[in-house]
Amino acid sequence: MALQISATNPEHPVLLLELPWHLPLEEWPEEYLVPLPRGISRHVVRYARAGDEVIAVKELAERPALREYELLRDLDRLGIPAVDPLAVVTGRADAEDGPLESVLVTRHLGGSMPYRSMFETTMRPATMHRLMDALAVLLVRLHLAGFAWGDCSLSNTLFRRDAGAYAAYLVDAETGDLHAQLSSGQRDYDLDLARVNISGELLDLEASGALHPSVDPIEFGMEICARYGRLWEELTRTSVYPAGKYHYIERRIRRLNDLGFDVAEMQIEHAPNGDTVTFVPKVVDAGHHQRQLLRLTGLDTEENQARRLLNDLESWMATQDDYAPGDPLGARPEVLAHRWVRDVFRPTVRAVPLQMRGSMDPAEIYHELLEHRWYLSERAQHDIGLDTAVQDYITNILPQARETLQPSPSAD
Repeated sequence: MALQISATNPEHPVLLLELPWHLPLEEWPEEYLVPLPRGISRHVVRYARAGDEVIAVKELAERPALREYELLRDLDRLGIPAVDPLAVVTGRADAEDGPLESVLVTRHLGGSMPYRSMFETTMRPATMHRLMDALAVLLVRLHLAGFAWGDCSLSNTLFRRDAGAYAAYLVDAETGDLHAQLSSGQRDYDLDLARVNISGELLDLEASGALHPSVDPIEFGMEICARYGRLWEELTRTSVYPAGKYHYIERRIRRLNDLGFDVAEMQIEHAPNGDTVTFVPKVVDAGHHQRQLLRLTGLDTEENQARRLLNDLESWMATQDDYAPGDPLGARPEVLAHRWVRDVFRPTVRAVPLQMRGSMDPAEIYHELLEHRWYLSERAQHDIGLDTAVQDYITNILPQARETLQPSPSAD
C-alpha cells in the first residue's frame, strides 16, 4: 500500500513529505524533532517541524487515526477549544516494506503545557483551582455541543495562560463521540470519569512529591463536578421574568460574563399575565465582541466596551416587534443594529453635553450610562429606563467626576 497523506490544507502534504515516515516514530532522528514537553499518552507522540510549523505526530492504528481526525475537524467547525487537525498519514512502511502504524498530525498549540510539566515546581492550590475551572469550562462546552469525551482527564488536556487565568484545550478525541444532544446519563458518565481520572492523576503526583501538601487529590477531583454543575445550570436553565424587571436579565448576563460566557439569544413572549422575557444563554467564542460590534454597527470600540454594548443591543432587539430569530420574514440583525445606533445609541450619547464629556469617547459614555442605569435599577428594584439614568448621571455623577479631575489649588 502506498503512502497516503490526507490533509485539511493542500500545502501540508508537500511539507509533510519531508519527514521520515519510513521510520517508527520512536526512531525519528533528533534533526526532525522539536524538544517540547510531552504529556503521558497511551501512544507514541513526538513534536516535529514541518516547514515553519511545529506539529504533534501521534502513532496509532489507521481506523482510530481517521476517526479522531474527523472528530477534531468537527470540533473545529463547532468552535470548541481543541488541537487543530492537519493530516492523517496512512500506508506507512519501513525499509523492508514492513507495515508501520498510521499517524495523526495536529498543529502544536503555541504557549500550551501538559499538566505534568506545570507541576515540575510545586503548584500553589490557587493555581490548581484555576486549572480545574478551565477544565470544567471545556467539558461544559463539549457537552453543549453534543460531544461525549469518554476520557476527560488532565493528561488529555493542554493548558494555556489566558489573561491571568487558564484556558483548557482538548488534545485527545480518540474515545469521543459526537451526538445531536447528550443525555443526562452520558454527561454524568463523562463527569464521573473526569472525577476518577483527575483524582488518580493527582494521587500519582502526590506519590512523586510534586503536589502541594495542602492539596487533597480526592477533593480536587470532586471540585470539577461542583464547578461543572454551576456552569451547566447557568448556561442551560431558561428563566422567565415579568415585564418591567429587565434589570434581572442584566444580572443574569453579568453572571454569565463572570463565568466566561456570553449571550446569543433572548425572546419576548406574551402571556396572559403580561409580557415575559424568556432568556436563553448560549456559548459564543471568546474575544469576538469587537469584531461583531464593528460588523453590526460600524462602532469600533475596546473589547469590554463592545461586550457591554452588544449585551444592550441584544436586549433592545428582543423588544422589537420585527425581531424573530430564525424567521426569514423577521428583520436581519444588521438592520436592527443600525436602528439601535440611530434611535438609541446616538440620541443617548448626544444627551450628555459636550462640555461635560471630558476625554470620554461615545462608546465609553454609553458604557458608563448603562452601568449607572444598572446601579439605579438594582437600588429601585425595577428598571428605571435609560432616559432617567441619563438625567441622573448628568446631574449627580458627571459634576463629581469633573471635580475629582480638577487640579488641587497649590499652597502659597
